[in-house]
Amino acid sequence: MAGGWRAKAQGGGMLLALLGWISSCVTTFVPLWKNLNLDLNELEVWNMGLWQVCITQEEGVVECQAHGSFLALPPELRISRLLMCLSNGLGLLGCLLAALGLEGWRTCEDKPGRKRRLLLGGGVSLGMAGITTLVPVSWVAYNTVLDFWDETVPDIVPRWEFGEATFLGWFAGAFLAAGGLLLACSTRSTKTATPPAPACHQPPACHQGPAAPGLPGDHHLHPRNADLVI
Repeated sequence: MAGGWRAKAQGGGMLLALLGWISSCVTTFVPLWKNLNLDLNELEVWNMGLWQVCITQEEGVVECQAHGSFLALPPELRISRLLMCLSNGLGLLGCLLAALGLEGWRTCEDKPGRKRRLLLGGGVSLGMAGITTLVPVSWVAYNTVLDFWDETVPDIVPRWEFGEATFLGWFAGAFLAAGGLLLACSTRSTKTATPPAPACHQPPACHQGPAAPGLPGDHHLHPRNADLVI
């Protein structure tokens, strides 16, 4: 039962981790973090990402332009770039470490302690990757909400809204964190405690009671002479 539970937890954790890592990579590079519809020209949709801004026209033509300067970006976009790249690296490292520690692989098969450490390290890396994905996505979403409801901006000015990458990033972070947690929990030892070994490991003679003391002069008492002694 315990081995079957560990195998299922490891399989489910690896599946969630791979899905989360792929989704995180897609979130990093697609220009869909923010959407903007212009009231003056409803045929154009503006999309902003961490690396570029794209304009989608009605005919399906997409024109993209990279951000001019890294330092000119808002703080949330600058830090989000770094955190998302860090998340992708941690996710890849976590998947590799966890794969080496799976029970189905023959790597370090004769060293179960090392396999558990690899699996635990992979789970921790994946959990950190999930956090570093959720933080920038949530930060950008929070600023988007503040800008949308900013009363100092006239109503005729278009407002940025959530893009598809925002929701994909939330799912990616949740999958990475859940996968890392499952993998880390699967390293828990399920061995039952063994009873303590007996203190004496000598030949059977050590279990005998103490020898009866002899009489003075090394004359031992024999059963047939017991009545005489009395």
